[in-house]
Amino acid sequence: MKRQKRNRDTRAYTRGYQAGLDGKSRDLCPFDENLDMRSHWLGGWREGRTDQNYGMTGVSGVQNIKNL
Repeated sequence: MKRQKRNRDTRAYTRGYQAGLDGKSRDLCPFDENLDMRSHWLGGWREGRTDQNYGMTGVSGVQNIKNL
């Protein structure tokens, strides 16, 4: 049985979260033209930066990824 593709918004959020958790700049957002995807990426990035500031790096940070 084939697996469904993940939602594009969820993927953008997750990629943004990972970038924020790694301490990367929000200027590295790959979605410049699509504002909806950019907003999901930046939302994930903000969550990732917050978790990084609280010291939730590695496995403890990945467990905090929220689904949309």
